[in-house]
Amino acid sequence: MKTSEFSAGLLLYRRTNSATQPKEVLIGHMGGPFWARRQEGAWSIPKGHVDVGERPFRAALREFEEELGVAPPDVPESDWLDLGTVRQSSGKVVQVWAVEADLDLAGVQPGTFTMEWPPRSGRQQTFPELDRLVWCSPARAAGLLVRAQREFLTRLPTS
Repeated sequence: MKTSEFSAGLLLYRRTNSATQPKEVLIGHMGGPFWARRQEGAWSIPKGHVDVGERPFRAALREFEEELGVAPPDVPESDWLDLGTVRQSSGKVVQVWAVEADLDLAGVQPGTFTMEWPPRSGRQQTFPELDRLVWCSPARAAGLLVRAQREFLTRLPTS
């Protein structure tokens, strides 16, 4: 499988004091002009490509830091829950690990990417990988995430 067809990511979740919303997950709105006005299906678990020869879990850690600009939680690999893989409509396979951890969003400085915009203009513009991050209930996240990634929410621990 080409590395561009395989991504790995990290899904953080935290418990709340709310009886109606006992858990929240961290998701990000995809940056760039294509996603700017979209909500449903325009959010993602922080993830990215796996380099040739790279272990997917190590790629997930690296991509988390590249996309959010902060280190992932310092948790032993054995404490991460492997949520398995899904295949997105693009054909890309995504593998995700989850862990209970909190992250202060005030310190997040998303990474960027450069692309030609507007198309065929010859102008290169820089955009954030993720232009917004939110903690939200799994039910709310299910309405926002890329369709295939919604499956990861059903694989989270219930207690």
